[in-house]
Amino acid sequence: MSDYKTYLQKQGYAASTIESHNNAKSLFTKWCKRHHTTPTEIDYKTTLKFIKYLSRKGNSKKTINHKLRSIKTYFNYLIEEAYRADNPIENTIVKGERRTINYNLLEADELEDLYYSFETENIKDKYHRLTAKRGKVITGLIVYQGLNTTDLSKLKTEHLQLDKGKIYVPSTKRSNARELELKSWQIMEFMAYQNEILPMLQKRIKNHIDQLFPINMRFNMLTSQLIKKLKKYNQNVENIKQIRASVITNWLGQYNLRKVQYLAGHRYISSTERYLQDDLENLHEMVNNFHPIS
Repeated sequence: MSDYKTYLQKQGYAASTIESHNNAKSLFTKWCKRHHTTPTEIDYKTTLKFIKYLSRKGNSKKTINHKLRSIKTYFNYLIEEAYRADNPIENTIVKGERRTINYNLLEADELEDLYYSFETENIKDKYHRLTAKRGKVITGLIVYQGLNTTDLSKLKTEHLQLDKGKIYVPSTKRSNARELELKSWQIMEFMAYQNEILPMLQKRIKNHIDQLFPINMRFNMLTSQLIKKLKKYNQNVENIKQIRASVITNWLGQYNLRKVQYLAGHRYISSTERYLQDDLENLHEMVNNFHPIS
């Protein structure tokens, strides 16, 4: 059995986070011993008693959720080492904690409207017509795949897999790589972009590198211009972070946490949990029926 600290280091946690996870693990292990169980044997209902214990000790809901994230990490370690087959509290959170994601979120139909409303034809200037078509392709990746500015700037032509109907998003310092499905209408747009628009843009700006979206400016300037255009279609649009938060929140209404973590490229499940809303429909059914704290 490999050392827990070594496991955390391999996962890329900072030293301070490793210390925090170790402290939570020690607290949990001692509590288990007092209650005649072990982290490898404890079940869901008994783990809820530990959560109630944390509450009675005067911990805030935010602190409890922080400790729960550490315990979930420890369970994942036990699973990897074949000492457990499951994580009993994988989708458990304490209701009522104020979320750090407080954007004015857009509904799924509002996001889709941004794509379909994007004007590309009634533009007299040829170059601006090309950049508009590039803008629509980028908008699709933002509203359907939830990509941010860094993701978009890292894309290369080789990452586009039209034969599979997918796009590969490489990892960054803060996100994992993932392979995402494209909508059928995005595939059609990308075919035109790759075969016609991209070569003309490369020629115009004299930039023939393998970037999927070659530009002669900083990429965040391009996305800033794009957001200004999207605001004309919906005045509630604020920035790319808001759109990405909306996409992730909508995903959480359709898929489980692990799948959304993958789609969003989050390195840690706690990053995905930040997007959970307080309504019950976004929680695991078991947690709905037997929640530790109301």
